[in-house]
Amino acid sequence: MLSAGPIRIVVIDDHPVVRDGVTAQLQHHGDMTVVGYAATAAEGLRVCAVERPDVVLLDLRLPDAPAAEVVVDLRRTSPESRVLVFTAFPEHASVASTLAAGACGLLVKDANGTTVRDAVRSVVRSGTYQVTHIAASVSPVTAREYDVLRLVAAGHTNLEIGAELNLSVNTVKSYLGEVMRKLGARNRAQVIMKARSSGLL
Repeated sequence: MLSAGPIRIVVIDDHPVVRDGVTAQLQHHGDMTVVGYAATAAEGLRVCAVERPDVVLLDLRLPDAPAAEVVVDLRRTSPESRVLVFTAFPEHASVASTLAAGACGLLVKDANGTTVRDAVRSVVRSGTYQVTHIAASVSPVTAREYDVLRLVAAGHTNLEIGAELNLSVNTVKSYLGEVMRKLGARNRAQVIMKARSSGLL
């Protein structure tokens, strides 16, 4: 459940200037407070596990892990936190996988303070922020379908995927079948190839 007081935010970005600038923008608004910062994915996960923020502003390109993996890990360590991807590269190939992994939206780094404020309020209120048409068009799968897809790509069997995600084998098959349908693939090899070509993996 999201906190009743000010919106609690953690900023994960490896550029101090960006972290300081975003924090300064957000602190102008009485309904928001920055409760933590991190320069790496590992540090960010530790901070979020302790702080359990309402919103995480996550840089798309961190030095130690892909943003999509960070989103997956955040869903485990701080499941109530909503992730807003923060990037200077809205057309980067990894945007698709990060949104598919469960990020709530995409915010471009040159956004002004009003846009940042509105984006944060939007993800708290509705669980999403209206991303650009570019980002929206390349994220056809749900977060759970993405979990199954990434484990298929890692070579796991349906039984192993079920054990990892606490799902029945039939449910895993159902998710995988839906991903195949969405990507127009006929088998596991083809779905991996199509997912990679579309930026999902």
